[in-house]
Amino acid sequence: MDNILLADIGNTYFHIYDGQGVEHLRYVNAIAKYKDKHLYYISVKHQLSSEIATLKNWNNISSLVKMEGEYSTMGVDRKALCMSRQDGLFIDAGSAITVDVVEEGKYRGGFILPGIKAYVESYKSISPALDMGLEEKINLASLPRTTKEQISYGIIASIKSLIEKHAKIKILYFTGGDGKFLSTFFDSAVYDETLVFQGMLKAIKDKKIC
Repeated sequence: MDNILLADIGNTYFHIYDGQGVEHLRYVNAIAKYKDKHLYYISVKHQLSSEIATLKNWNNISSLVKMEGEYSTMGVDRKALCMSRQDGLFIDAGSAITVDVVEEGKYRGGFILPGIKAYVESYKSISPALDMGLEEKINLASLPRTTKEQISYGIIASIKSLIEKHAKIKILYFTGGDGKFLSTFFDSAVYDETLVFQGMLKAIKDKKIC
């Protein structure tokens, strides 16, 4: 069962899991490669709904991904992520950074931050002098003394502080394109790019559809 094809269709990429690893593809490439494969998917890209609906071997399981405490407009990818474990604080660091708390299998709430790229772009929009990019090896233990380091410190330290405020003794689970990078700034952090798919598998098993 764990070898069935699963797809998480995000705002920018298809993320496809075959039970062994995750492949990240542009929409056109993913559809061309997998259009004839039997596949279960969730999607936040509603503009693709009509096109995907014509693929007879693709099954949308978004309606099966449900958890106690969820709210009506909660993204299906966030719900799947939160379903991957009974307890924890879940961080999906992509185009936006979502942070969610789960206790005993129940969703307790969360918050949304801009993604790291969006943070960096916001500095650029203020002034060309702040178009510095991110210093990934920033040391948060001391105040930096260059513009690039200060921008990076402001971004990472603010994200870290807000996450730690809500972490308490929970394990931090990171996923998403910047998840591995962000996880290095935390103790008791676990990075796993398959977490959303683990939640999807749980939904499929619970409903016994495969």
